Amino acid sequence: MKIPVLILTKAISFILRLMGRGGSFPGQIALKLNQNIFDCFRYTCPIIVVTGTNGKTSTSNMIADLFTAADQKIINNRKGDNLKEGIATAFINAASISGKIDADAMVLEVDELNIPYIMKHVKVSALVLTNFFRDQLDRSQEMEQLIQKIEVAVKDFKGTLVLNGNDPNVVRVKDHAPDASALYFGAERCEASSSIPQEASEGKFCPRCNHMLTYSFYQYSHIGMFQCTNCEYCTPKLDVCGEDITIEKGSFRYENTLFHAPIASLYTIYNCIAVIAVAKLCQLPYDLCERVFRHTKQPAGRNETFAWQGNDYTLNLVKNPTGANEVLKTIESDKDEKALMIVLNDNAQDGTDVSWIYDAQFERVLQLSTQRIICSGTRAYDMALRIKYADYPGEIIVIEDQKRALDALYDYHIRSYIIATYTALAPIRALMRKDEAHAA
Repeated sequence: MKIPVLILTKAISFILRLMGRGGSFPGQIALKLNQNIFDCFRYTCPIIVVTGTNGKTSTSNMIADLFTAADQKIINNRKGDNLKEGIATAFINAASISGKIDADAMVLEVDELNIPYIMKHVKVSALVLTNFFRDQLDRSQEMEQLIQKIEVAVKDFKGTLVLNGNDPNVVRVKDHAPDASALYFGAERCEASSSIPQEASEGKFCPRCNHMLTYSFYQYSHIGMFQCTNCEYCTPKLDVCGEDITIEKGSFRYENTLFHAPIASLYTIYNCIAVIAVAKLCQLPYDLCERVFRHTKQPAGRNETFAWQGNDYTLNLVKNPTGANEVLKTIESDKDEKALMIVLNDNAQDGTDVSWIYDAQFERVLQLSTQRIICSGTRAYDMALRIKYADYPGEIIVIEDQKRALDALYDYHIRSYIIATYTALAPIRALMRKDEAHAA
């Protein structure tokens, strides 16, 4: 059944590409016809899997670009189809009819909930864990439950764990993978660091003994330099540590080399340091990392700016408190007059529980320089109420329809920022691209 399934699904994929469509449909069909479809593929190249709550798309894309810059043939799911069906589609597209995959490496972004399946069915060489935060409780469950599932998934893993050493929720995974080696990355204290937590923090207790963790400093949320008050659990010695960080320039130093992140933010710098850790693991030149950082194209809707009638409109995806806080910090740094549009949806892919908006620090952008705020999406009124409760002194406007809300934003003729949840991002981005093209 191996070859007929591959022929059928490759044919489906080819037809979809001719129609200008992609997606994970070929993988869905393959998994229905053969639950062990991954056993049909033959490959000898290393497979690097990237997962975590935030940053996995940007990080995996930059790792793929790193291998490309090294003149290696790479296969990856760049468009973000990171469920098992999307991973299966990536394999189908890369394989010959006989199932052979010819590549120097595969780099795969994988949704956290799909890690147990992928670790069981795919020969993973390195697993990169960016961070773990509370995210979409109705879909991803409590963070503790999610991490426990990943810990079970790596118990027999014999490859390399590339771990964010500043996240106690990531470092703990190594305790459950005795046969794996570990490479830790992180960053030293910088201008954004704080001695006290400024945000909702999940890393309060030791995963080994449940005693309180103390921090020398926090970078953001629970990311920082930690130590248990009762046992030896602490930030490990970092194999790759970013130093001399200047957030305004997005710059940092490692081994006397100066690097520049594609976006001037601390969380993007962490993504870049993860890429350097993979370069170290795979013995790729660090100068290729800097080239990738300078020229990489960020995923759609990640600090993406559009122009309309002489003003800039910057679009960002938000999906949980920590990611939202980092975006809000960037908006907060703009002290000029501006407008803000928030599109909050509660579809399955967004997470139907929107209570997370009360853990996000929207107060950061509710200063007088933010002239007005437009709330849109399926939960526009919930968002407006959140802003109202924060005693915002400006004008709050509710327009549930996204196109009408965007048109209203344009009418103000002012520098603006749009933040959108997952299912709102693509429609808003399509409207903005169309408007920018017409203006040109």
